[in-house]
Amino acid sequence: MDRIVYVDHSATTCIKKEVLDEMLPYFNELYGNPSSMYELGIKSREKVEECRYKIFNLIGAKQKEEIYFTSGGSESDNMIIKGIAYANRNKGNHIITTKIEHKAVLNTCKELEKEGFEVTYLDVDENGIININDVKKAIRKDTILISVIFANNEVGTIQPIEQIARFSRFKGIYFHTDAVQAIGNIKINVMELGVDAMSISAHKFYGPKGIGGAYIRKGINFTPLINGGSQENSKRAGTENVSGIVGMTKAMEIAFSNLENYNLKLLNLRNNFINKIKEKMPEVIFNGDLENRLPGNINFYIPNVNGKSLLTLLNMDGICASSGSACNLAKPSYVLKALGKSNEIASNSIRLTFGDENTAEDVEFIIDKIVVAVKKLKEPVK
Repeated sequence: MDRIVYVDHSATTCIKKEVLDEMLPYFNELYGNPSSMYELGIKSREKVEECRYKIFNLIGAKQKEEIYFTSGGSESDNMIIKGIAYANRNKGNHIITTKIEHKAVLNTCKELEKEGFEVTYLDVDENGIININDVKKAIRKDTILISVIFANNEVGTIQPIEQIARFSRFKGIYFHTDAVQAIGNIKINVMELGVDAMSISAHKFYGPKGIGGAYIRKGINFTPLINGGSQENSKRAGTENVSGIVGMTKAMEIAFSNLENYNLKLLNLRNNFINKIKEKMPEVIFNGDLENRLPGNINFYIPNVNGKSLLTLLNMDGICASSGSACNLAKPSYVLKALGKSNEIASNSIRLTFGDENTAEDVEFIIDKIVVAVKKLKEPVK
């Protein structure tokens, strides 16, 4: 294989060199446990708190104590949704979310249903956008939490987070957003948005895997999921992943400092791909809103072409793409089904998500290989 073209950045990203360089000393030089009282541990603790301070500034939080470090987006979603639900059960047991959430949210809600909570799963329109009026209609006297994904991981559509957060605040209902796909692609200020809680995962914006964050506004009562020591203000026990925290912070600093140029580059790559593949294959169907979405995201279906077979042929040519969420590859996309797509489209659509290392030449290469692969797949069996 002469060439590798990676276009699955919604699944994960590589660690930038500057991020890795920042992390390395905390593996074998400054390796002290942050809870220890001697100098090696104190230095680790000081670095963790420095990172917490930087992140709270980057996302516009009120104070650094509102930032909690976790193992990633899935833990953050669980920590926030279950934590708030358990702590506020005396106020109500109703939660509102959408049908296109990440599985970390959907399955968390399903587990809560087994424990007696009631969950309303809202529909989205054909472009994958939630209607704010549907949110308003779903609210009940016992609603304690609303959770809506900021930007969808499959079709990239961006939700009206500020509107929902504002209305939730007016109603006295906590509002959480899974911003795992949004951080690094969208400028986020939690105070301006009005969100009460937010999930973050470093490996989506060129940071390390196994580290994430949860923003939880001061004053919100939540029950810890992990019991043990007094780390993270006694809200998330376990020795902090210092090297991971350092890497996530550095990656976030880089992402926020170059957001406009990064978005413009990805938007140009995406539009270039759309225009050129439509020339070659006018029958192609694009899923999701083509304007109100993450700049590097494309989700499309080629009629009468098996998506899994197409991905296999593309992989043989060194192209790393996917059919949707890395957490749900065995079944038709529940996200596309929620958009009203048929089983055929939901089972055979392809997702490309461009990133920092991609070029205009990559777009040409991918399209050429798709054309050849589709021709091969449509050839009659002899």
